[in-house]
Amino acid sequence: MIREITLGQYYPVDSVLHRMDPRTKLFGTMIFIVSLFLADSLKAYGVATIFLVLVIRLSKVPVSFMVRGLRAILFLLLLSVSFNLFLTPGTEIFRIGFLKLTWEGLRLAGFMALRLIYLVIGSSVMTLTTTPNELTDGLEKSMGFLNRVGVPVHEISMMMSIALRFIPILVEETDKIMKAQMARGADFESGNLIQKAKSMVPLLVPLFISAFRRATDLAMAMEARCYHGGEGRTKMKPLHYERRDHMGYLVYLVYLAIMIFLRY
Repeated sequence: MIREITLGQYYPVDSVLHRMDPRTKLFGTMIFIVSLFLADSLKAYGVATIFLVLVIRLSKVPVSFMVRGLRAILFLLLLSVSFNLFLTPGTEIFRIGFLKLTWEGLRLAGFMALRLIYLVIGSSVMTLTTTPNELTDGLEKSMGFLNRVGVPVHEISMMMSIALRFIPILVEETDKIMKAQMARGADFESGNLIQKAKSMVPLLVPLFISAFRRATDLAMAMEARCYHGGEGRTKMKPLHYERRDHMGYLVYLVYLAIMIFLRY
């Protein structure tokens, strides 16, 4: 299941979404996340579904690749749905002991499940269509106004970019360590919760050591290249808006207006 994590990975393909400015994609992701918290009806989630399907089609990333990332949040999804199903007060459908299923809980659980699924897929679309360098430049450019109040925007953007870049690397490293430990007789599946937690020690220790080693190597490489922060740095590929970006902003605003209309 470790390899099922798609957040932080980049899927190289030629598409309209890949060619868009990273600032446009960041804004669109933010609008989509806000719209999911505004949605409270089947019509609203229907509009969100249509919007997400169109974005995925434009990205040319296989749907199976995006859906694969949902396995990583399966436990959280089931836990959230279960709590909302049986602990929401309202009109009772049936009861099992102290647990009761209500129509309100059924509705809330369904919306919560859709919200979590769409949050993961929507965030994955941005990282799958944007390289870490583009993401750093987009974040830095979008939050550039914060420099006036002393916020180190470049450094924050760099940290976020490095963190996203390290996700697929650490996932691959975890998979290799797990297979190596299983070949030595380690068992990560059987036993109760405490035994499973103890069995993770042979996995976590080498993973942390490897992560710290990679971080040290990266810091030394950045120092060797005379990296001293964002002050005075220029860009090899400066960001600039194209017509497709302006069209993207227009589509995002129209979509947000529809979601607000459906809410209020």
